[in-house]
Amino acid sequence: MGQAGEPQPEHGTGAAISIENRQGQSDFVLLVDHASNVIPPEYGDLGLSAEARVAHIAWDPGALGTAREMARLLDAPLIYPQVSRLIIDCNRQHDAHDLIPAVSETTRIPGNENLTERERQKRIALAHAPFHAAAEALLAERDARGQASIVVSVHTYTPVYKGVSRPWEIGIIAAQDRRLADFLIRELEAEGGLTVGDNEPYSPADGVYYTVNRHGESQGRACVMIEVRNNELVTAEQEREWGARLARILEAARARIGLSGGKGSGNA
Repeated sequence: MGQAGEPQPEHGTGAAISIENRQGQSDFVLLVDHASNVIPPEYGDLGLSAEARVAHIAWDPGALGTAREMARLLDAPLIYPQVSRLIIDCNRQHDAHDLIPAVSETTRIPGNENLTERERQKRIALAHAPFHAAAEALLAERDARGQASIVVSVHTYTPVYKGVSRPWEIGIIAAQDRRLADFLIRELEAEGGLTVGDNEPYSPADGVYYTVNRHGESQGRACVMIEVRNNELVTAEQEREWGARLARILEAARARIGLSGGKGSGNA
């Protein structure tokens, strides 16, 4: 299998969106909404401590490293924004209450309070709009050359949220099109030693399926959202191990359940 290239920044209206391995020949297209904890200098520290700015509220630790290994092994394109979800959450609708969160889990974010509509639109233009435009452009290029696209979004989550422990090492999130999700759950459970969440710790009903629905399900493309508990991804070696496991199972799914991935292919 091929190797993902170095980041190729593409600039929208202000912030870089990275596309790696744009010409990848895999049917899979990988998206990482919360790849970065970078807060642009103009926003200061949003009133947060240094500890908060590297915590899970700012990004999905381990998601990018895992997705890069998947991209390398699958020869898949990988797209991600280089801005913290605390500035703008690229995996939310424009009218979502947590598009620009004033509170995340139990942490108040002073720099996100009482924003004007002008500031909201500025932040959407900073990363949300160019991220989704980049994904749409890449998928359109693939459609134009007759290349199938299966959309996979990679996330991580904290082991304890608002005092509640989460027992799943990995969660598979899906809406109506469950072809890929059901295969992943079955294969992960068959490996043993894993507690696999089915629409846990989140489900589309929680408003977390925006990116996958926008570029995958609503367009008739096979798709899935993968959530790995972030204490499984503390080291680069763990990221590589999980990336290899997920790449192997995704490739098996593509081959064995006949996913075309093509736009307009519809749901099973």
